[in-house]
Amino acid sequence: MRANYAVIGAGPSGLAAARALTKAGLQVVGYEAADGVGGLWDIDNPRSSMYESAHLISSRTTTQFAEYPMRTRVDYPGHRALLQYFRDYADRFDLTGRFRFATTVTAVTREPDGTWTVEATGPEGATSERHTGVILANGTLAHPRVPEFPGTFSGELLHTSRYKSATALAGRRVLIIGAGNSGCDIAVDAVHHTASVDMSVRRGYHFVPRYLFGRPADTLNQGRPLPARLKQAIDTRVLRAFTGDPTRFGFPRPDHRLYESHPIVNTMLLNHLGQGDLRIRPDVAGWEGSTVHFRDGTRGEYDTVLLATGYTLDYPFVDRAELNWTGWSPQLYLNVFPPAFRGLFVMGMIEASGIGWQGRYEQAELIAAYLTAPEAVQRDFRRRVAAGPWPDLTGGYRYLGLERMSYYVNKDAYRRAVQAATAGLGGTDAGAGDGEAGAGSRRVTHRVRRSAARAARGVRAAWGRSRA
Repeated sequence: MRANYAVIGAGPSGLAAARALTKAGLQVVGYEAADGVGGLWDIDNPRSSMYESAHLISSRTTTQFAEYPMRTRVDYPGHRALLQYFRDYADRFDLTGRFRFATTVTAVTREPDGTWTVEATGPEGATSERHTGVILANGTLAHPRVPEFPGTFSGELLHTSRYKSATALAGRRVLIIGAGNSGCDIAVDAVHHTASVDMSVRRGYHFVPRYLFGRPADTLNQGRPLPARLKQAIDTRVLRAFTGDPTRFGFPRPDHRLYESHPIVNTMLLNHLGQGDLRIRPDVAGWEGSTVHFRDGTRGEYDTVLLATGYTLDYPFVDRAELNWTGWSPQLYLNVFPPAFRGLFVMGMIEASGIGWQGRYEQAELIAAYLTAPEAVQRDFRRRVAAGPWPDLTGGYRYLGLERMSYYVNKDAYRRAVQAATAGLGGTDAGAGDGEAGAGSRRVTHRVRRSAARAARGVRAAWGRSRA
């Protein structure tokens, strides 16, 4: 059988995998349950958790693929612009035709000879096909996490994965449980349509504005990363100057330092709290009819409860043992390789502030480098992985021990480790482009670095003035 690799999912991670493998001369067969590329960014995809007002929370230049910069100059594009970007990316690199759309994978099974069988259902009915290896790229935000509370709620109860537009909440008394980025976005949407909006939160959060000194905040200090404690100390002071203390708006004091959990990139929420458009409530204790009881003994009456409670990892078509699943998530070398090295790989199982799609593409380059390396180099790579220790991907940060943080990494530490592993396998420099797209990407990168350096100097100067 000619070597060929199945890629499951045609979102950013699946497209990155297909691009890197085909660029390395490998044969790819893609499977995608939706009718086209884009993954969750396609709001019409039945599995999409997208909503009408959704935009990037990281800026364009820190998020895009390096070899294919976005054509817009908008800093934080909306989901429709991003879907078009992925379609253009797939067409530019001849990826679209490599995927079988409207095809749902039902089982991925390892055969005695080391190949993998992918079973799926699609327009032609049930299919079964052998592949040399399989890359799981079906995303981390598709299986809603739905907590249980005592009692029965008589109103409308739904997870935010099913939310599309605030107009559906018109005139209703709404409670949002959870204050992640999606929950905060939806709260800001809802205040313009609902009778009332409350947010139930268990812990405090750090809020990061989208702009600092007139620039996207995540483009500042993009040069040599500061040590974790120093960066936390500086950025906490700067952010406090811009956003104030969230506890004065009703949030609990955070039980973690800045960057030890994903920050909230939505200071509009604080504006609406300050205007009295919504209010913060404690954690939910239970419900009875339309009444929600809170842990501080108070209660409220609601027509709709939205669960902004996040997602759980879900690879339902493959045996968990194949993924070295431990606790909340698979334990993978560099979040990519199950340590058994049996031809199964995972793309996109990383969360990190600022990792972008380029970080996913570098994962794909690492997989391609491994698959195309000589057998002796592969054996040495496997031996080193087995011998350990594995790289520290935290960058010195002490992440919260939560389910959603179980596969969280520091972007700088992670990208350094991935690039070093790729180079060790004989791969090319991570992120290198080809032709005009690559040259254009490098010019953009240089401009961004110069701008970031100037902005970083401004941050340090402002901090100095604030201390004077």
